[in-house]
Parts: sequence; C-alpha cells; structure tokens
Amino acid sequence: MLPPQEKYILIHKLIPRPYHRFLSIAGLLIALILSSCASVNNYAQQTTTHPQTGSQTPTKVQPTPGFIFNKPITYVALGASDAVGVGSNIPGSQGYVPLVAAHLPKGSHLVNLGVSGIHLHEALSEELPLALSTSPDLITIWLVANDFIGGITYSDYMQDLNALLAQLRSHTHAHIAMANLPDLTRLPAFANQTSTQRSQMLSAILQWNTGIAKQAARYGVTLVDLFSQGSQLTAHPEYISGDGFHPSPSGYVQLANLFLQAIGRP
Repeated sequence: MLPPQEKYILIHKLIPRPYHRFLSIAGLLIALILSSCASVNNYAQQTTTHPQTGSQTPTKVQPTPGFIFNKPITYVALGASDAVGVGSNIPGSQGYVPLVAAHLPKGSHLVNLGVSGIHLHEALSEELPLALSTSPDLITIWLVANDFIGGITYSDYMQDLNALLAQLRSHTHAHIAMANLPDLTRLPAFANQTSTQRSQMLSAILQWNTGIAKQAARYGVTLVDLFSQGSQLTAHPEYISGDGFHPSPSGYVQLANLFLQAIGRP
C-alpha cells in the first residue's frame, strides 16, 4: 500500500462519463494542482509463492536499472478500467498506474485519465485533449481490450490508434509506452468458447498486435508486449481477479513491472 501522503487523482473516475467532454481548462488546472502533491518512493522487489501453482508472484514493483527519468516529471495515463484499477482491492494504490507512478522520481505528478468501459474512439475526445494540456513527460497507453471484445473493426481501431499517436507525437515531447493485447483466450471470462472460437480469437489477437506494433514503430512508441513470454498476465491464475477478466492486485504488480521495464529501456 502506498504511504498516506502519496495522493493520486483519477480525474475521470470521479466524474460521470456523460460530463467528461465538458471538463473545462479551469477544472483541469484544479486537478493538476491537486495532483501536484503526489510524491513517489521506491520499493524493493518482493515475491510470494502461489499455494496452488508454486509460482513466484511479485508483490512489489521495482524499476529497471538505468531508468530514463532522473528528475520530477508529469506522468499521464490513458486507459480504461485497468487504468482505474478495477479488479484490485484498493484501485488508488494497487492499480498499475499508481504503481508505475510510485517509482518515478520524487516530486513527479500523476494525471490518470482512465475511464472504465471506454473505447479508443471515445478516448480521442474524452482523454486525449486533457493529455495534450498537461505537457506530459511520460504517457502510458492501454486502450485496446474494450475495442477488441466490443466488436470494433480492426481497420477502425487502427485508424483511431493512428490519430491518437499522431496527436501525442506532434504535440508533446513525452516518452510514450503502449501495451498490446495479451492472450485473452486464457481468461476465465472466455472459458466457454469452443476450440474453433478460441482459434479465431487468437488469430485476431495476433492480427491486432501486429498492427499495434507497426503503429508503435511508426511513431517511436515503446511497445509493452503483453503477449510475448507466454502472456504472463493471463497464463497465471493468480494474476486474474475474481471477475475472470481484470488483473488481480498481483496481476497489476506484474503489469506495472512490464511497463517499467519498457520505460527503462533506452
């Protein structure tokens, strides 16, 4: 759990979605003032052993040696329910976004724009304008699962992703890290699929991830590859929350580690 003095804001979580598009610049400035009290501390890496699988589950997060930031920064998170921390016990401290923020230099500020249930096309009008207003130094993006399972076409998603990355690259100087799709077929939420459905879903995941990787390379975005290395987030039961879809607290630790490892790469 984060020390009580470390306060993080989830701007959109506190405001009903129908009103997000009416957030004023004045409101954003107030939010940023509130977020300026966020400070960060480093924690040592620890693990616990899962009683059923015997696997080592990380309980703390540690940045990669040679971390690229050595002074206070502004960190903006674009995302959906995972950015909010749904599936954890205490979203304000156990979600991957605050865990990443906790390992930034002291004095850094977090602006978490995550909105549960949002699609990328909606984020272009609800999250992107605020992100561009904050002069971020670091941006993390995980905005794909809702689109993938929600019936958004591949071409529409890639068009929106191109629009998002083009704006972020043109109007910010931020280091950008973006995650792709893990192997969703391993999730309990999709356990009732037939083998044919699972095969089709896996093929679609690979297609989407290939497109995401191409967009990341095009705009110089660091790819957080959640599918590689056995898709750890979905392959380990202890990383999945009781709803069968979102990460558990230990899953969020693993996700934060993957983002931090990617951010730490030169």
